[in-house]
Amino acid sequence: MSGPEVARRVAALVGTAIGEYAGSPAEAELRAVADRLAEPLRVAIAGRVKAGKSTLLNALVGQQLAATDAGECTRIVTWYVDGITYRVALHPRAGPPRQVPFGRVQGALDIRLEGVTAADVERLVVEWPAPALRTMSLIDTPGMGSSTGLGERTEALLTPEAELDAGPAEVDAVVYLMRHVHGEDIRFLETFRDGSPDRNAVNTVGVLARADEVGHARPDALEVAGRIATRYAADPRIRALCRTVVPVAGLLASSAAALRESEYRMIEVLARAPDVDRLLRTADRLRSAPSDVPLLPDERVALLDRFGMFGLRLATRMVRDGEVGGAGDLAAALAEASGLPLLRAVLADQFAARAEILKARSALMGLEAVIRRFPPPAGSGLAREVERVRAEAHEFAEIALLDAVRSGAVPFSPDEAAAAELLLGAAGTDARARLGLSADAGPQQVRKAAADQHLRWQLRAEHPGSPREVGQAARLLVRSCEGILGELGPG
Repeated sequence: MSGPEVARRVAALVGTAIGEYAGSPAEAELRAVADRLAEPLRVAIAGRVKAGKSTLLNALVGQQLAATDAGECTRIVTWYVDGITYRVALHPRAGPPRQVPFGRVQGALDIRLEGVTAADVERLVVEWPAPALRTMSLIDTPGMGSSTGLGERTEALLTPEAELDAGPAEVDAVVYLMRHVHGEDIRFLETFRDGSPDRNAVNTVGVLARADEVGHARPDALEVAGRIATRYAADPRIRALCRTVVPVAGLLASSAAALRESEYRMIEVLARAPDVDRLLRTADRLRSAPSDVPLLPDERVALLDRFGMFGLRLATRMVRDGEVGGAGDLAAALAEASGLPLLRAVLADQFAARAEILKARSALMGLEAVIRRFPPPAGSGLAREVERVRAEAHEFAEIALLDAVRSGAVPFSPDEAAAAELLLGAAGTDARARLGLSADAGPQQVRKAAADQHLRWQLRAEHPGSPREVGQAARLLVRSCEGILGELGPG
């Protein structure tokens, strides 16, 4: 079954279940499962305190929405969803949700809780018309590892109760920010996975956050961060828990997305100053050192707050060297340098391309939880059909095998593991990416590569010396090759 076909079959099953459970306590839960299938993918942004979660969310949305200070609302799980209008709903821990007023302070939302404390709020839901939110709903979470218990809210959101009848987590995938590989990061990623076949490393992308600070804002800071991220991604502990690690300078990306013409003019003035290199040596010097540069101290501070030392050094160099010719050019160049395009590409390959499968799997988990708690009447066939869909959905098996290969549970050789990960969609789910071919590879080249892989894994599956786990994995990879060849049609 293809991804859309699996999603349609799961949706039909949920519809059947709603009919069978009509009028029962389970009906509302099943309708929520059906609604979830129709929604965009739910992606949570998580990490330790001060990791830069809200800043990265703003960069992904392309607007300054989430507050990045330590205000009351940063203590609340906040959902950002696409909408036809601008509004904010407060969902209290007790009682129905209600709309609350909001304003904008320096671009970010200033949400008024109207006397309700953060501890009494389950979540805030911000509806905002934004192209980025049409394919992914983004969820900003309180920092992990805080002494105030805020991290417990994040864990509760991302990991359902460890009970037999627990349904799926409320999110489909996680972007996890880290500045260093801290024990708390490993513990949380292990909690999110939690030994469940339905929460795999493919659901999680790591971000080496505030990457411009890794190299002390030097010109090569992001190159240094890139090498560190590559090392993290190869760490066996991280590989087993996280799809990859991408370095991103979130502040630079966020500021580039909302660069104003007035800011460009101030950067241009700073770039032309004779003593610009001296001013940009330290943050304190930029803030307060005497200079002939025609910028007020408040303007210097505002630039530093918006772009950081790395961003200002990079921006002034680009302007001075003539690499950019206006605000639009500078915004594009800074966004490219920030690492955000790479993160967007990873999200598109790993989350958006698998959106139907990830949502269908979450829905199937929700349906299974209902069936366990409220067994259907004898002869309904609902439970058997759920088992059949799970068994026949090759995409579910691919995700589970990708996780097993990355964790080392399948004793492949390094070369076999690399080829298997590609074939299972680690670099993208289209045929060319699965076969390690360039995007412009022709149909005959794709067909030959698929046939070669098919033969390779067929021989591995049938080899008498193959361990049982290897044989099973190889047979599944044979099916993946057959799926690619089937899509290509007769040669």
